[in-house]
Parts: sequence; C-alpha cells; structure tokens
Amino acid sequence: MTLTTDVTVPRSGFAPLVRQIRAHGLLDRRRGRYALLIGLDVLAYAAIWGAVALVGPSWWQAVLVLPAAVFTTRLYFVGHDAGHGQIAATRRANRLLGLLVGNLGLGLSYGWWTDKHNRHHANPNHQDKDPDVSPGVLVWSTDQAAGRRGAFARWFTRNQGRLFLPLLLLEGINLKVSSVRYVVDRCRRGDRRGQACAEALLLGAHFGAYLGLLFTVLSPGAAIAFVLAHQALLGLHLGCAFAPNHKGMPMPKPGERWDHLRKQVLTSRNVRGGTLTDWFLGGLNYQIEHHLFPSMPRPHLRRAQPLVRDHCRLAGLPYTEEGPIESYATALRHLHAVGGGAKQA
Repeated sequence: MTLTTDVTVPRSGFAPLVRQIRAHGLLDRRRGRYALLIGLDVLAYAAIWGAVALVGPSWWQAVLVLPAAVFTTRLYFVGHDAGHGQIAATRRANRLLGLLVGNLGLGLSYGWWTDKHNRHHANPNHQDKDPDVSPGVLVWSTDQAAGRRGAFARWFTRNQGRLFLPLLLLEGINLKVSSVRYVVDRCRRGDRRGQACAEALLLGAHFGAYLGLLFTVLSPGAAIAFVLAHQALLGLHLGCAFAPNHKGMPMPKPGERWDHLRKQVLTSRNVRGGTLTDWFLGGLNYQIEHHLFPSMPRPHLRRAQPLVRDHCRLAGLPYTEEGPIESYATALRHLHAVGGGAKQA
C-alpha cells in the first residue's frame, strides 16, 4: 500500500498554487539527493550498531543509546517519505523501500502505518475520520473528554497535558506492538496476496537481529535496559517531530466539509527554524506544505514555503508558524485545556 499522493484541485483557488509548484519543478523526484541522504543515514545507523557490538558489556553502551535513537528516527523519516512516494519514480519501488526500511530495519509494519497515515492525510484533525485524533489513551476535544467514564480515566484525562511527554517514552514500543498485532491479524484472516505474511517475516528478521545482537553482546539485564532506553528516546524524538503539527489547531466539526486547501492549511502548523530544525524534524516542520503536497520530496519543502505562504495570504487564510518551544507549548496547553472537560468523579 502506498500513501495517497494525487492532488485534487477543488474550486477553492488551489489550482494556481499547483501550477506554481509544478512550474518550479518542486514535485519532481530528487533521486540523487535521496540516495545520498539515505546512504548517510544507513551508514550512521549501521555504525552505531557496529559500535554496540564492539563496545560489548560496558557502561559506554549508555552513551550509544542516544545516537541509536536519533538515527533510528532518521530511518523513520525515510520510511515516511517512501510511503508518500517522494523518493522513487514508481509505487512498487517506494513500497519495496518502505518494507525494507520499515519492517526489516525498524520493526514497523509498513502496511499498518500507511493505512493509518492515509486516513490522517485525507481528513486531518477530524475527530470522526482521523485516527490520530480518535479517543484513546489521550483525548483531543472537549466532547471526547466529556465522554470519559471511570474515576481513573477522568483523572488521567484532566492531567493529560502533564503526562503527555512521559507517555511519549512509550511510543516506540507502542508502534511495534501495533505493527505485530496488525500483521498477525491479517495473516490469521487470510491474506491472498501474502503481503501481510511477507511483512511478518521481515518483522521477525528485524526482531531476531535486534534482540539477538543485544542479548549476545550484553547480559540479559543490560540488554533489557538498552532496549527500554532506546525505545523510550526513540518515542520521545518521534513525538517531538509529530506533536506540534496539528495539536491545538482547528478541528472540523461533524458534517463540515472543507476543500483541500482549507482542510490542510487550517489544521496544520509549521515549526520555524533553520537547517538544524529541518534535520531534527525530518522536514515535518513544513507541515502545511507537506499536507498540501504529500508527494513533494523533502528537499523541496523549504523552497515551496514562500509560494504557499504568499498564496495563503492572497486567499485570506491564516498561515500558522511558530518556533519550536512555542509550538510544543501550544500543543501541551491544548491537551490540558481539553482534558479539563473530563467531569470530576
């Protein structure tokens, strides 16, 4: 499965922007640039795990956990770009790359993630249609908060703004658990094309290599500690990349229908910054541009920003952009405000 990347031109004035973007070549593939980017990320990723093997049972392993999490996240960004068809010229090549990076390299089901992410891009911040804002451990609207039942659930919701960052430490493990459940369920139900079972084999190879290396090099206790620390820092880094993008932005009400331009611009927030921000957030800091043009290669997002910003100004649409600290604070304030809708026990 590949993420939806076709651009639908509604009657909203989106067409002139599409023409501008295409005229500047910003939807053209950048295969050479991606080959360099992916090559450097993979080399760094392999070097970290080579260092883990060479260092052996030593306290220096604690130093390696941080770069291991950072460069694992770098591969998540590559898988994200492959899912959107940003890298290779064909859907098949992007899918193959996504399977190798996601399932084999990271232990993340490419099929599960693309299905979920497709639905998010189709209806961002829509609480009935976007799986990223459906009620779960956290809630994203006062209606969802009011529906909480049970004293603990209401207490948790009222404090979710404070608990959000600690919860991100569990996100790395959550992604893997969700991936395994998805492929096991698909295999049990029967997968005529064999795609889910192929994903399961790749996931098995990943976990075998990942856990096999750590439990061979380290004592069982140290290996478990490394896994927990690695996945916790990975979840925190991923959360820092994804949390500011839509949290605290307008949420379409049930029955409301926004055109493509408004749907993507009004619900998205950019994170202001320079080269370091681009690198650390994997280009997702250009969330407005990415949502308007999901298949746009990551290196072109910065170049597209002035065109999109000017178009929004002419269309009378707010273009939301905040600094890193401000964007996280806004997201956390939203979670806290929404959580206040949970009734006292």
